[in-house]
Amino acid sequence: MPLILNRRPIASLVLCLISSLGVGCKSDPPPVAGAPQAMPVQVAPVTLAPVPNDDTYVATIKSRRSSTMQPQVSGNLVKIFVKSGDFVKAGQVLMRVDPLKQVATFQSQSGTEAQKKAVYDYSKIQLDRQQKLFEAGVVSRDAFDQATQAYQNAKGDYEANAALTATQKQQLDYYDIRAPFNGVVGDIPVHVGDYVSPTTVLTTVDENADLEAYIYIPTERASQIRVGLPVEILDTNGKVLAKSTISFLSPQVDNGLQSILAKAEIPRTAELLRNQQLVKARVTWSTAPAPVVPVLAVSLVGGQSFVFVAEPKGDGYTAHQIPVTLGETVGNTYPVLAGLKPGEKVILSGLQFLQEGAPVKPLG
Repeated sequence: MPLILNRRPIASLVLCLISSLGVGCKSDPPPVAGAPQAMPVQVAPVTLAPVPNDDTYVATIKSRRSSTMQPQVSGNLVKIFVKSGDFVKAGQVLMRVDPLKQVATFQSQSGTEAQKKAVYDYSKIQLDRQQKLFEAGVVSRDAFDQATQAYQNAKGDYEANAALTATQKQQLDYYDIRAPFNGVVGDIPVHVGDYVSPTTVLTTVDENADLEAYIYIPTERASQIRVGLPVEILDTNGKVLAKSTISFLSPQVDNGLQSILAKAEIPRTAELLRNQQLVKARVTWSTAPAPVVPVLAVSLVGGQSFVFVAEPKGDGYTAHQIPVTLGETVGNTYPVLAGLKPGEKVILSGLQFLQEGAPVKPLG
């Protein structure tokens, strides 16, 4: 049976193919993209604020009452009554050098003094007796003069020995090393049994009050340094430990350091500081108004500081990135040395999402 084909669908398909090859398939045009929406951002104006002009130097804290303890006699240490860090009072015994030899010397001298005292007392009695006999005409003038001379000799001999005994007793006191004032005991490099002499350093006693900061100012600042300049004492993290002013300036230049010694008194309330402690001293030369920006507005890229400002454009604002030169932080702000002018609006929020020229909507 012959196969009969339906020619109408085939004709329709052929016409479609011809139409597609000749004209091409038509499609709807893509929708037009709308303008990007402005990102809301917090802004703050660049303002003027007092900014100090200062420099920071290494300084040493020193006590105006600090004593190095050395014995005035030689001998072996037999007792150490304190340890490093102890607080001691004026006159308190710190150490004792073996006093046995001096005790023997003192006792011997005391015995000699007692003998001289007995002779002196006897001579005084004899003088009184001879005086009465002379006045009664019993003895001659020569006998009375001899008694007077014997008394004077005995008196002088006794007084000389009494003075020598007092000296030996005072020498005995030197075998006890005492604190010269209230203070804190420093390092004790000696031990019981060590032989010490007047050149041996036993320890130190420092009064942790009446402290001063020793600051060496470079000579190029000689024309600016003066008494009364503000000084802040800082720790290694920049925390302010004490505030003071320059109270002393050396009239001479230190040849080795080519600097000028300046001193700043430390208030007694600054209990965190210790004698011989190394600190930083920030000297403020002057204070003048300068543009400042919040710390939050600054971003660091490749070692360069940048800020975004909201710049007017048409009916709105766009983000514009500006490189800036900044000074040391003052509170929560940076002084702006170059790059910005007062009144410009710096962006504080969304910095990580901003790009140059992006539309923004200031909120602050």
